[in-house]
Amino acid sequence: MPAVPTEIAEGVRIALSALWERKARALLTTLGIVIGIVSVTSMFTVINGIEREFDKSMAMIGDNALFIQKEPWFAFDDWWSYRNRPPITDDLAPFLAERAETIAAATAVTGAGTRATRGSDELGGMFVEAATTDYVDVGGADLEAGRFFTEAEDRGARAVAVIGVDLVEALFPAEDPIGKDIRLGGHVYEVVGVLTARGKFLGMQSTDNRAIVPLETFRRHFSNDPDVSIKVRVKDGVDQADAIDEVTGLTRLWRGLDALEDNDFSVNRQDQFRDLVQGFKVAVYAVGIFLTALSLLVGGIGVMNIMFVSVKERTREIGVRKALGATRRAILFQFLVEAVMICFVGGGIGVALAALAAVGLNQVFTAELSGGTVALAFVLCGVLGVTFGLLPAWQAARARPIDALRYE
Repeated sequence: MPAVPTEIAEGVRIALSALWERKARALLTTLGIVIGIVSVTSMFTVINGIEREFDKSMAMIGDNALFIQKEPWFAFDDWWSYRNRPPITDDLAPFLAERAETIAAATAVTGAGTRATRGSDELGGMFVEAATTDYVDVGGADLEAGRFFTEAEDRGARAVAVIGVDLVEALFPAEDPIGKDIRLGGHVYEVVGVLTARGKFLGMQSTDNRAIVPLETFRRHFSNDPDVSIKVRVKDGVDQADAIDEVTGLTRLWRGLDALEDNDFSVNRQDQFRDLVQGFKVAVYAVGIFLTALSLLVGGIGVMNIMFVSVKERTREIGVRKALGATRRAILFQFLVEAVMICFVGGGIGVALAALAAVGLNQVFTAELSGGTVALAFVLCGVLGVTFGLLPAWQAARARPIDALRYE
């Protein structure tokens, strides 16, 4: 057997044996590494989860969707001026659909929170969404069963509803809901369709606990003068910036604004969510990297300290091994392996704790522990072990056999 593989195998065996003999000390030494690995893996699990849910949530909104509303989605300043803007009304939707060359469809959308009941069954905290029949064309509803309401039902303010799967599970656990009646906010509605399940928006709010009703019916039952927004779908192949420019110009015309007046409306798009999520990711990275660096530094210093102690305690062993022909390289490798193994123990515990944290986070937010994150954690552990174990290992490798054998 070649010398180098023999030295490697012998070094690993001795290192593992030494760690097993000092289990408690090795575990205590890894505390800082555990905290550091939990920090870095938790950071990446949250980021991975956000990115996964963000892509799904943006698909719900639609890559080519624009929303004309009274206020911007994230109005952190000048809030009062936004509130004082005149409301958007539903006649803007056909105005845009007829005149805009960059959009394929437009619909008026509004809604209100309420509860749904059927007999003794109830689902609270749900959302009644109201729209015109063009809602299907702008990409707001994919049907799993039944149909969408018709234009005649909208004009006649018929009490019909298309419901999400949360309502089906809560009110119709063992039967077909199509054609059955439910109560929304105390009013009886006939279920004509069931929406395809979409899941939670950004991993937090369910989008399946909703019912879509005709706009005129909503006016009769919930609000005669609702706060309306207009959702439009940009035509395929059209640059969104061009569509925004055209929609903005037509909405200004509809509002009767002159060239010197500011917009009294906002054109919202999914990129605003992207910017918000990006800012949140930067904050998570900043906090995570700081905590990780601090914890791993403390953990690395702990590993170096315990390795110096280990070298001192085993000075005679080092002398015996050298006297029997062990090379500096073999001694160096033995103690480096020991340092790396200590870090791997801490890394394994840290990854296990991060996996449990990811399971808990998924109940209230979103997290995803990927194989790449686990691999990164163990790479960090290996680098940490080599970096902080090198000096003690070098000290052991340079020990003179005669001095080591005399050491008490």
